[in-house]
Amino acid sequence: MDITLWILQCFLAIMFLMAGIMKLTQSKEKLMEKVGEWISDWDIKSIRLIGALELLGALGLILPMLLNLIPVLTIAAAVGLGITMIVAAFIHLNRKENKQVVMNIVLLLLAVFIVVGRFFFAPIL
Repeated sequence: MDITLWILQCFLAIMFLMAGIMKLTQSKEKLMEKVGEWISDWDIKSIRLIGALELLGALGLILPMLLNLIPVLTIAAAVGLGITMIVAAFIHLNRKENKQVVMNIVLLLLAVFIVVGRFFFAPIL
């Protein structure tokens, strides 16, 4: 189970790392082309903040356990990213962007699986 959780943590970290870097480095116009029209509802500072949080969450999924420094932060990162996906799903639902909601739910379920797995099946505490 530990190997499965590591694979899922790495996959989720890569997804959020890419999303975070993209939101931190690209213009609002390029982001609208790549991630959708929802970007138009947000100012660039908010988009950059979302990107920074996604980047930190991605690092939090891997580094605390890898370095054995406060490994409970891995669970906290998964919870934070899960909350991010819940908020994102509601935003996309309000905009009738059902395709994006599906991806939000998939990423949410992966985050929940990591939290449950690290608590019960391959505990880090």
